[in-house]
Amino acid sequence: MQISSRFTIAVHMLLCMEMFKDTHKVTSDFLASSVHANPVVMRKLLQQLKRAGLVRVTRGTGGAEAAKPLTDITLLDIYQAVECVETGALFHFHENPNPHCPVGRNIHAVLDGRLAAIQQAMENQLRFVTMQELFLDAQRLI
Repeated sequence: MQISSRFTIAVHMLLCMEMFKDTHKVTSDFLASSVHANPVVMRKLLQQLKRAGLVRVTRGTGGAEAAKPLTDITLLDIYQAVECVETGALFHFHENPNPHCPVGRNIHAVLDGRLAAIQQAMENQLRFVTMQELFLDAQRLI
């Protein structure tokens, strides 16, 4: 099980928007060339980020930019914006555990609370990492 690559792609996109905002028009084509993905994927993610209030997109060749300071955008904001997990649950259960098996009958009671706590812990950690921190790390490496 993995979190969708939409999450890391969206982070990549926001870093590009900030890194190149003064030197390039940051369009879906430009972002796609950096991510090495289809521009259609970039446009879909841009719309999700825009809907969440994280980016502004100017139609045509205007480009995209962060809608607020990077210090105010967390990894949790991005994670939630691009719908990284279906139905909000990080862990997906197999559909039909055998109710006649003692393990199958009790697997939800054994795991549900623990998995919810694990997801909550991960989301709490995402809440404390800002795009500004990542941008500064990227600048140091570049």
